[in-house]
Amino acid sequence: MITVFNRLRDIRFVRYLLASVGALAVDLGSFLALLSIGVMAAGASALSYGLGILAHWLMSSRAVFHDSVAERGIERTRQKAMFVVSALLGLALTTAIVGGAVFAGFDPRPAKLVAVAASFMLTWTLRSKIVFRERRATPRAE
Repeated sequence: MITVFNRLRDIRFVRYLLASVGALAVDLGSFLALLSIGVMAAGASALSYGLGILAHWLMSSRAVFHDSVAERGIERTRQKAMFVVSALLGLALTTAIVGGAVFAGFDPRPAKLVAVAASFMLTWTLRSKIVFRERRATPRAE
């Protein structure tokens, strides 16, 4: 059993799934906390989503894609920007799916579940194939 757990821990996709669950917990937890102290729902939602993105970056760059994070400097800044863009694309997809479902007369709750899965797959693909893709060393002209 421990061997199976150790093998799963080493699988990048599983680590990404766990990081996503952690980021969702930060998002929802901070959303509820902000609501409880009187922050308006839209503002609480935006701020908590931002905190979720930050948490996901921290977990992804340290535990999921640690071997392909750029060194400090412009490449690291570029990765961070692309990470945020991927999160915003996931948000746009989620909004489109739920909004489209409601417009078509469907219950938004199951649509949200579909949207979460679709957004997860979109951000996984963007982050694993583009944001954190391994950079090949470019040969120098001599």
